[in-house]
Amino acid sequence: MNRIIKLALADLVLNAALAAYHILFGLLERSWWLLTLGAYYLILSVLRLTVTLAKKSDAFTVKFTGVMLMFLSLPLVGTVILAAISDRGTAFHMIVMIGIAAYTFTKITLAIINFVRAKGRASARILMLRSISLATAAVSILSLQRSMLVSFEGMTAEEIVIMNACTGGAVCLAVFTLGLNLVIRSKKYKYNNR
Repeated sequence: MNRIIKLALADLVLNAALAAYHILFGLLERSWWLLTLGAYYLILSVLRLTVTLAKKSDAFTVKFTGVMLMFLSLPLVGTVILAAISDRGTAFHMIVMIGIAAYTFTKITLAIINFVRAKGRASARILMLRSISLATAAVSILSLQRSMLVSFEGMTAEEIVIMNACTGGAVCLAVFTLGLNLVIRSKKYKYNNR
């Protein structure tokens, strides 16, 4: 368990840095998309810190984490709509995009593997931390896709909007489902703690 807590704290530092990056560049570029992503990562970082430092992982903590993930999916819907209307994404050089893609695909792969492993364990804390990691990775995929579509030629502006809307909807649904899963599983932990 100590190893998992140490990894969660390292991931917390990385996510907090990612939040600060998005907020800083969101302010500099006056981009609502970057500001919202920064706020999203910041809230997930605070949620991860709460779960990591909690004395016990009881039904309330599991349910609270689930409700927060469900709540976070709602502003994400607004962000996806806003991005489709006014903000196409940021174009980067091909080498930068390859680095971002490698990082994002590594992150999503590890998050999925760890989430699947956590499903079989009884620890509520591990399940919550893995759900938060998967929610973070899902939004990273959306951000990567938005940048890739404007960095590389081949799609029209209309096709980019459709693709971003579809992927954004899927990410919002995935984050909401992760939260709902925790709310449902909180009943199990409530029953087990009696």
